[in-house]
Order: sequence, then structure tokens, then C-alpha cells
Amino acid sequence: MTRPTALGDVTQPLKGIVLVVVATFLFASHDALSKYLSGFYPVLWVVWARYLVHTVLMMAIFLPQSGLRLLRTRRPALQALRALCLLATSLLFTTALQFIPLAEATAVNFLAPLLVTALSVPLLGERVSRGQWLAVLVSFVGVLVIVHPGGNLFTPAVLLPFGSALCFCFYQLLTRKLSEVDSPTASNFFTGVVNTLVMSALVPFFWHTPAWGHAALAVVLGAFGMVAHLFLTQAFRQAAPAMLAPFSYCQVVFAGVLGFVLFGHSPDKAGLVGIALICLSGLCAAWLQRKP
Repeated sequence: MTRPTALGDVTQPLKGIVLVVVATFLFASHDALSKYLSGFYPVLWVVWARYLVHTVLMMAIFLPQSGLRLLRTRRPALQALRALCLLATSLLFTTALQFIPLAEATAVNFLAPLLVTALSVPLLGERVSRGQWLAVLVSFVGVLVIVHPGGNLFTPAVLLPFGSALCFCFYQLLTRKLSEVDSPTASNFFTGVVNTLVMSALVPFFWHTPAWGHAALAVVLGAFGMVAHLFLTQAFRQAAPAMLAPFSYCQVVFAGVLGFVLFGHSPDKAGLVGIALICLSGLCAAWLQRKP
């Protein structure tokens, strides 16, 4: 199978774009379900259910083909750290959804790609252009617009999605590092197993027996997360990352629509301006990365 690495190497770019858009819808739906369920159950329970279903489904799909080879890694310590970064992202973001509307929380969480740009310089030794630095600065201005003094979101709770974005940034940096030695499937499976074990050790202290309807939604929650990750992985096999990156911001749009339909929330003018600034800065950074 051809693995594209540049725009000239894409195999089926339209298929890759469709897969990314569907994945962003599933991620937004996953977050909306997390917000809904966390209104009835502790955040730790919701995150545990998500990783448990994710891991069980991956075992059913991949273990018959690959066996325990899926758990083999050349860098187990880094894989465990990567898993914990994603777990922290899930816990912080799901907690944030109890206090912050879906669209605004998603937009702040999309600082992660720009934080990767900023931190790839000291941590990975990569070069970042002035335009990319400007995109990072504009994205932070967008956050300040969303949480402007006097606004409804000017509370300490906004630190939760920001912390989620920071943890997800380190998750992406570790993913980039581990891609040199381990396959994406092995990395995702390892992450699911580690986080399921960690949450299974904690959830008895926060246990609530779910209603049958909520249990079914928890299964859907985990399925959405797993399928979205699989679609995203497949998308990057069909088209270059620089081409697909702008379409990841569809998630902010889907989050806004779902937030309005399911929870009756629509961002105010400042929120819309801040969301637009974050998305535009991310799109500009993605466009700059496409340049040689």
C-alpha cells in the first residue's frame, strides 16, 4: 500500500477528504454524547466507558488478524506517556463540557495543532516560519476574544479546554515521534489498553450503575471514538496531511450545530469572532506547512 507523504504523492485525495469530514462529525458527536452523559454520571465513569468500548472493539477487529503483536512496541515508556496524555485530554475536555458550551470548548481545544507548531521547535528541533508564529499568536488572540473580561466564559473553567489542548499537543508530538518505530494501529491499541486499565482501577470509587438507555449511549460513545480514529488513519493513507489538515476544522462547525440542536446554545458575537480567529489561524498554519 502506498503511503503518501506529500501533495504529489496522494492516491485518492477526495476519499481522504470525505473520511476526514466524517471523522470530524463522529468526534463532534462523541463530544456531544460525553457532555450529555456527564450530566448524569461522573466524568471518570464516562471516560472509562469510552475507553473500555474502544478497546473491546479494537480487540474484536484486530486481534484475530495480528494477535498480541499489537502490543509490541520498541518504546513502551513513550507509548505509556502518550496514552496518559490522551487520557488527560479526555478527562479535562469532558469536565470542561460541564461548564463551557460545545462549540467554544472545541475551538479552544483546537489550539493543539498550533501548540504543536510552537513546541516542535524546542522539543523536535523543527523550523517554524514567521507566518506560522503569527498564526499561533492570532489563535491565542482568538481565545482571549472568546473569554473576554465580562463575558460568560470569563471563568477559571476555561483553563480546562486549554489544559486539554496542551495535553493533546504533547500527545501529537509523541505520536509523531513514535510513528518512526511503531505502526498507528499498534499505538492506538496500546493507548486504549493502558487507559482502560488506568480508568478501570479508578472507576469503582466513582461507580454509578447506568440505566439501560445510558449504557447503550456509552457503547455508541466508544464506537464513535474508535471509528473516528480509524477513519482518520485511513484518510492519511489516501491523501497528504497538509491537504487534509484544513478539513479537520469541520469539527468546530459540527460542534456548533450539535450544541445548538441538542443543548440550545449558540455562541455570542465575541464567541463567533474568537472561533473564527482560531480556525483561520489554524487554516493559515496548515497552508504554510504545504509550502516547500
